[in-house]
Amino acid sequence: MNRRQRTETLINSSSNLVTDLADEIKGRYDIDLMEEPNHGLVMVKVRETARKSLFYLGEVLVTECKVRIAGKMGVGLIKGDEPGKAYDLAVIDAAYAAELVETAAWSAKLYTEQALLEQAYAAEHAKVMRTKVDFETMDTDS
Repeated sequence: MNRRQRTETLINSSSNLVTDLADEIKGRYDIDLMEEPNHGLVMVKVRETARKSLFYLGEVLVTECKVRIAGKMGVGLIKGDEPGKAYDLAVIDAAYAAELVETAAWSAKLYTEQALLEQAYAAEHAKVMRTKVDFETMDTDS
């Protein structure tokens, strides 16, 4: 699982997975807080489908944090006002960057969580698709 997939899984996780993984590291290693969780704005770029051009839709509030573990930096960035989760994401990112032994056991947990998220997405997609109207088969002679 690459960094982007791992972060996406952790952010979308409904369980306490982020906190649990970060707590494993917090109790065993010295964590150097390089940048405390702080707020920022990020521009949202969208592709307009007709002309295939990019434009900025607006801004999104994010919380960002940076830590260092064993000389390796980790970054946590999450939408909204969630300083605790941003810190935990930074700790997990730094743990992977430092190739700490704990990270080897995390893969199974992350893949399981990713599968649960995909199932939930598929169920939601199926629910939405049931409401889709097929205009080709609609009777318009009423």
